[in-house]
Amino acid sequence: MAAKLKKGDKVVVLAGKDKGKQGEITAVFPKENKAVVDGVNIAIRHQRQTQTTQGGRISKAMPIDLSNLALMDKNGKATRVGFRVEGDQKIRFAKTTGEAI
Repeated sequence: MAAKLKKGDKVVVLAGKDKGKQGEITAVFPKENKAVVDGVNIAIRHQRQTQTTQGGRISKAMPIDLSNLALMDKNGKATRVGFRVEGDQKIRFAKTTGEAI
C-alpha cells in the first residue's frame, strides 16, 4: 500500500498532549505505523557524559502514531490524503483542495 504520509511532509497533530501542534516529518517507521515529527511528542532523555559528548538532560522527539497526524494543505488546515492516476503516475492529493502534493 502506498504511504499517505512521507518524510518532509508538513503535518498537524490531531490527538494527544500535542494536539494542534504543527511540524515536519523527519522519519517514518511504516512497520510500526509511527513517525517522528519536529517539535512534537518531546521526551527528556538522560545522557551520560563521555570524553567526546557532554552529558545532561537531552530533549528528543519520540515517534507518534500515524493515525494522530494529518497532512496540512496549502491553507494550513488538516486534510486527508487521496490517490489518483494521472497519465502513468500515481500521485497523492489533498482531499480538501484537490491539489496534488
